[in-house]
Amino acid sequence: MSAPTAPILLTGGTGTLGRHVLPLLRDAGHAVRVLSRSPHEARDGVEYVAGDLDSGDGIEEAVAGTEVIVHCAGTPRGDEAKARTLTAAALRAGTRHLVNISVVGADRVPVVGRLDRAMFGYFADKLATERVIADSGVPWTTLRAAQFHDLILDMARPLSRLPLVPHFSGMRFQPIEVSEVAARMAELALAPPAGLVPEMAGPQILTMKAMLRTYLTATGRRRPLLPVRLPGSAARAYREGVNLAPDHAVGHRTWEDFLTERVSAPAR
Repeated sequence: MSAPTAPILLTGGTGTLGRHVLPLLRDAGHAVRVLSRSPHEARDGVEYVAGDLDSGDGIEEAVAGTEVIVHCAGTPRGDEAKARTLTAAALRAGTRHLVNISVVGADRVPVVGRLDRAMFGYFADKLATERVIADSGVPWTTLRAAQFHDLILDMARPLSRLPLVPHFSGMRFQPIEVSEVAARMAELALAPPAGLVPEMAGPQILTMKAMLRTYLTATGRRRPLLPVRLPGSAARAYREGVNLAPDHAVGHRTWEDFLTERVSAPAR
């Protein structure tokens, strides 16, 4: 497919996923416009536009003149409203393709009560976002990916500082390398709209306990691990493995590989 002359709009271009997608689009010969909450000067051939998906300020200008949007922006809460703002502007601008990142299990983790919402509301928000995009009238593609290694690391760091390291008993994860998801997102952005595409997950299914123990070893720490059993429908579904995608274990980089690069034990 030939490179479009119009720039590709990338939301969340400075975030965990977006900063990996950006150079891939540029290396493929595409002009990229990054949506940012605050103004930035253009650099390395990338245009930055200020806009706020919460308020809608600047979104019309950001979308104008683009044909493809890669939507990597995401927060723990409020993604559904952000998607409504973005898709409304995209529909008015005649955007021909919106590529969205979601999460494995978005349609399988039941969020039915207050406790579920507090602990697992992210899944409900992602599913609502998917539906907003699918119903918007803008041609779309959604990719569901498992949790990134970076997210597990962000969880492990503060927990490892506690004298007792808690872990959710019975819960398993299938973390994936963010750069592998970024490559797929860039590939999808340069292809026609495909709707809901196959999920992506990492090569290993690991318990939270095993991942924390590996992290403690990698950082040279010794801590006792404390199992915690979460109540609620969502936690029960998690223990049943609805957040896993064993048939789509397309990632190659393991949790241990990731820690080897990102974490090193202190000198003794």
